[in-house]
Amino acid sequence: MSPTQPKKAASTKDAKGRKGGSTVNRPATKKAAKVAISTVQVVKKVETSTVTSSTAAKVAPSSNWKSLQTKINPAPRKTKPDVKAKQPRLSGEGVKHNDNTTGTLNGKASKPDGSSETQYDTTQLWFDDVSKGDLEKAYGKSGKKHEYNPTESGKNKVGKYVGIDCEMVGVGPEGVESALARVSIVNYHGVEILDLYVRPQERVTDFRTAVSGITPRHLATAVDFKEAQKRVADVIKDKIVVGHAVYNDFKALLLDHPQRLIRDTSRYKPFRALMKGKTPSLKKLAHSLLGIKIQDGAHSSVEDARVTVMLYKKHKEEWDSSIAVKARRAALKATKGKKTAST
Repeated sequence: MSPTQPKKAASTKDAKGRKGGSTVNRPATKKAAKVAISTVQVVKKVETSTVTSSTAAKVAPSSNWKSLQTKINPAPRKTKPDVKAKQPRLSGEGVKHNDNTTGTLNGKASKPDGSSETQYDTTQLWFDDVSKGDLEKAYGKSGKKHEYNPTESGKNKVGKYVGIDCEMVGVGPEGVESALARVSIVNYHGVEILDLYVRPQERVTDFRTAVSGITPRHLATAVDFKEAQKRVADVIKDKIVVGHAVYNDFKALLLDHPQRLIRDTSRYKPFRALMKGKTPSLKKLAHSLLGIKIQDGAHSSVEDARVTVMLYKKHKEEWDSSIAVKARRAALKATKGKKTAST
């Protein structure tokens, strides 16, 4: 019996083992099935996505998609650059200005501290209607810098008023005597009417270049004295002549002019009062009454003539009124003298 019992036990164990094996392997089989199913699903998804992507590549996008793409990513415009945008503005509208610079007379910018890149003489404020050619004649091309606007046609006429000035050179022993070497005439607006270098009748012994600005080359092509005298007489005839110590100019020209038609800035009483009764220099009058600096070095007869006209224009009303009063007094005195003589 004992031998058979182990067999039964073995069979029982084997049977149990087969049953147990089947029982133990069943859950593993379910897991394997789930894994297989998930694998199949993944493969299907991959295949589906592959099919979808390949299909999408083959199928053209819809019109809605195209319009949406256009709005999101607009195509760059292929146009020519705007030529007008490169042209400078003609007006000041809409133009930004740099606050670090300030304008000057010639339109150039100056530094904020007040020092400008290009400094100009105050003489450029005198007359705003004198041509560049006139200035070159007056000062030479290497003279002072001035900026003037072109003259108007009406301002080029001689008119009723003229300013005159002359430059002298020394003649005779040691150049003590004076002789005419240049004469300049401007009109009421400061426009040059006449500017002549004159050849003296006597030999020049002192050109006085430091004061007169006259050099031998100026007189090399100068006009004859008689020609200059005639041309000046023709211009000033019946005109009111403004000048400084103008009697010296007429003396050098050997010309006479009616006293009532002369305005001499060296003899006008209000001007003399500024110098405590002394004869004022033109340089001092220009500085005191006009606030400008002249005769800084050699003189210019054109410059001096313009300054005398400026002085006259500034005081013209009072000046002419005082002359009118003098004229009436002289007339009354003459009338009284005639009545007294007749009685």
